[in-house]
Amino acid sequence: RCFGFASAVEAAQAAIRSAKVEATCNLPNGIGIVKLMGRSAGYIAAFSSLGSGDVDLVLVPEVPTVLEGPNGCLPHLRRRVQEQGYAVVVVAEGAGEDILGQSAEVDAGGNRKLPQIGEFLRDRVAQYFASHGDEATVKYIDPSYMVRSVPANAADSQYCMQLAQNAVHGAMAGLTGCSVGLCNNRMVYLPIPVLVATSPRRMDAHGRTWERVVQTTRQPNTVPERGEGGDPFEVTPDSNLH
Repeated sequence: RCFGFASAVEAAQAAIRSAKVEATCNLPNGIGIVKLMGRSAGYIAAFSSLGSGDVDLVLVPEVPTVLEGPNGCLPHLRRRVQEQGYAVVVVAEGAGEDILGQSAEVDAGGNRKLPQIGEFLRDRVAQYFASHGDEATVKYIDPSYMVRSVPANAADSQYCMQLAQNAVHGAMAGLTGCSVGLCNNRMVYLPIPVLVATSPRRMDAHGRTWERVVQTTRQPNTVPERGEGGDPFEVTPDSNLH
């Protein structure tokens, strides 16, 4: 796992709690939407939602976004609101390109600009409820740098200390072209070309992490069966232990 991941998940849960407060303070039909980091992968969205236990819908880049129909997220959201009076949604910033399309523009850092999935989802949820004769109060939260810039928690601080110590040990032993990482709970030296070749890492849409998300939120699983249209995320189950 990368350093800072645990701290980011912890900070993201604070935003999710705020979204739940907003949703429950606007009963009936209160909905809180949180957009989290996740340009290419939905690890932070998935893990923060699992740790929270308050999320009713999670959207990530690795899983197709279906708005309406039997497996649509909007009908699911309406059912959850009818059951409990409110709902909480977590969406990774890179989700929804399959319906909004990819932008040809790039930012100052050279990264391709992402479609505004958070604002789009906020407006579509309100429109969907209105089309069924209901008025939904939708609150949208984008914590952005509150998650990116949070101080490291205790677990990440200890992890970074171990990474730094082992990096020095490797350098003094004459190792080059490698990086330090944690594999199977052991500090190891990983060749940098191998790390670059497998970057960016993406969550296995058929793996246990996403299965846990679906079981927790009770949302429809829109992942195609393996071999149906090709599976771009052929990785081992252990790769979900980010």
